[in-house]
Amino acid sequence: MIGTLAWVLRRDLRLALRRPAELAFALFFFLIVASLFPIGIGPQPELLRAIAPGVLWVAALLASLLALPRLFSADHADGTLEQMAIAPHPLTLIVVAKLAAHWLTTGLPLTLLAPLIALQFGLPAEAIGVLVLSLALGTPVLGAIGAVGAALTLGLRGGGVLTAILVLPLYIPALIFGAGAVEATVAGTGASGHLSLLAALLVFTLTFAPWAAAASVRIALE
Repeated sequence: MIGTLAWVLRRDLRLALRRPAELAFALFFFLIVASLFPIGIGPQPELLRAIAPGVLWVAALLASLLALPRLFSADHADGTLEQMAIAPHPLTLIVVAKLAAHWLTTGLPLTLLAPLIALQFGLPAEAIGVLVLSLALGTPVLGAIGAVGAALTLGLRGGGVLTAILVLPLYIPALIFGAGAVEATVAGTGASGHLSLLAALLVFTLTFAPWAAAASVRIALE
């Protein structure tokens, strides 16, 4: 199983790196959307600090949503996903490997880019650290939930729009806890409670989402 996990992870990373434009698209979207707010609002430091947690988290959420079609659509189009589904290895394990590759090529770059964008909003260093930690905990949640939606709409016309409709309401808890952690840090009330809830959400999501995504893939392939 470990060999299968490593093989799928290496394969998806290799395929993703062969399409750098797709990887850069989500990052540029995150950068542009988050940067438009300081430009539009103007030099109002207190207002920028107040809206920064929500703006940065919503921008990261939407950028993560844009990257979801890469999870299954290409493998579904060339028949690879069907071969994975009938392989002797658990499909849930394959989904876990694909989620790991998705986070390494989308969630991790978004997390590393966030501090640079946060400087535009004048966030203090402690709040930037909490922002990075919240995104490190939250982006896997977004990817795991999104995988279920992407699997449910696999092969459907307008699947991207349907995926967004399905998963956006489920993203709300991660958005609340992630942005709330940064807001609490800026206000000086402490972010431990929000981060603990976000970590609990991560554990819950990673426990059940791969199984649900694998089941949805099997349904879509039937």
